[in-house]
Amino acid sequence: MDMKLQQLKHFSLVVQEGGFRAASAKANRSQAALSTSVKELEKILGQPLFESGHKAKLTPYGEVCLPKVDQFLRLYQALDSDLRAAAIGQQGQVRIACVPSVAAKLIPKVLAQFSTSYPQVEVSLVDDNAAGVEARLLAGEVDLALGNCLHVNDERIDFTPLLSDRLGVVCLQDHPIAAMADGVKWRQVTAFPFIKNGTCKLLDPTPARVLSESALYTVENITSLFSVLSLGIGVTTLPKLAFPETETPLVWRPLVDPKVERQIGIFRLFDRHISPAANAFYALCCEQLQDREYAQ
Repeated sequence: MDMKLQQLKHFSLVVQEGGFRAASAKANRSQAALSTSVKELEKILGQPLFESGHKAKLTPYGEVCLPKVDQFLRLYQALDSDLRAAAIGQQGQVRIACVPSVAAKLIPKVLAQFSTSYPQVEVSLVDDNAAGVEARLLAGEVDLALGNCLHVNDERIDFTPLLSDRLGVVCLQDHPIAAMADGVKWRQVTAFPFIKNGTCKLLDPTPARVLSESALYTVENITSLFSVLSLGIGVTTLPKLAFPETETPLVWRPLVDPKVERQIGIFRLFDRHISPAANAFYALCCEQLQDREYAQ
């Protein structure tokens, strides 16, 4: 016969309470039931745990067993607590991949609230371009991904739109376009050298695609792009989220003709269960970010 958890608890409780009567009251069991439980444990072990003449006094064998049983019960309690906490998302790990603009401007606010509600959950955040974010999700490297739907073409991915990110023209503060605070039309941009970047694919379904098609320069890295723009070599288009809010010699002006937006959302896989902690982060992103427009 195998030892039962309840038997070990009863044995430890008798010692803690100093006798069977007090232990039975604490356990909300009859004294006879508690005594039977301990006797069954003694039968399984093949040795008495309490002296026959003094049922609250441990035998030498009982003295050996007590610290081991108490250690096991502490480990069991810790395991029970950890598993229950993980089941409601209070412990575990959340792995997230997102495009740099989202990682810099949106995730910190969500993460601040998440860390307050789930202080024991480990969060791992990696930024990548849109294609890289999708690849990491499909490879199982992350639980969730945030980015735009421009590159999503895999039926295994579930995409939940969160917010709209307006496209605008970026140039130096003293550039003629900078004076167009109310908005810029694509034909007004054709008069200036254009620098193509990865987000210019958003222009493809519109007449403004001629801007990227006639571009003199192509710069994919966002840091390099800002360096080139700061030299006054040309102008470009960028979603507002991708434009730095810190002090910069550049300005962002909304593109009004055509009005172009990208949909920022959260990705997960249809065929893969995510942990309760990851599911809590997913729900928080939807709560805080859904149905918003980042730039008017």
